Amino acid sequence: MLGPDEIAQFVADGYVAVRGAIPPAVTRACQDIIWAELATHGVLRGAPATWTRPVIRIVTPSGAPFTAAGTTRLVGEACDQLLGAGRWIRCPGVGGTIPVRFPGPDDPGDAGWHIESSYADERGQRVSLRSRGRGLLALYLFTDVGPDDAPTRLRPGSHLDVPPILAAGGNDGMAWLPAAQQAARASAHRPTVWATGQAGDVFLCHPFLVHAASWPHRGRWPKMMAQPGVSLTAGEFADPAARTTPLTPVEQAIFTK
Repeated sequence: MLGPDEIAQFVADGYVAVRGAIPPAVTRACQDIIWAELATHGVLRGAPATWTRPVIRIVTPSGAPFTAAGTTRLVGEACDQLLGAGRWIRCPGVGGTIPVRFPGPDDPGDAGWHIESSYADERGQRVSLRSRGRGLLALYLFTDVGPDDAPTRLRPGSHLDVPPILAAGGNDGMAWLPAAQQAARASAHRPTVWATGQAGDVFLCHPFLVHAASWPHRGRWPKMMAQPGVSLTAGEFADPAARTTPLTPVEQAIFTK
């Protein structure tokens, strides 16, 4: 479980790292499956000459190793603490996509600062103050990620800059791209930290945390990281005026003035 200091860090910074959440044998098995999927794209594990693109994005595979990774006890307990027990959807796997980033100097074309979209309708990708469709962003490290391995960049405290932007959209929300662009500008004064760690670590991020991929990848091995959303059972956070229980750590950053 997360300790009081870790929860306080999440409220202040917008993220927390659950270290060693996934056993090494499970992460190795997940790597094997990812490599098998990459082989269908002509990218081979033992042949760096085939690693010609800066990034290849795949749908996170299913199967027993990913079921084990996505249902780890430590991550489940942390989600209970951050979102409230029974208020988030437990998926039978990891979900989301895996952008596999390969060593090299080329711009991957997807490294801009942004927040995640949380839902889509006929108007396209959108995001709302009550975070319709998303309770958290999770980053599952399936390989070791050091400073040279194109780690995800995070802006601590940026989740506090976003609610005033989204408040203008009311319950209907805003189009994702202009909201993300405004969030990037509003948080430009924040410091940058990197989501580094060992295979098996999982970062749990506030849905409004401003983040970005990084490049170049100066390491020697591809970076494999899944980035699923954690969905809410109620679809979105409740109006605080209707709440009869204290705000959760995620809600505190949204509704506390």
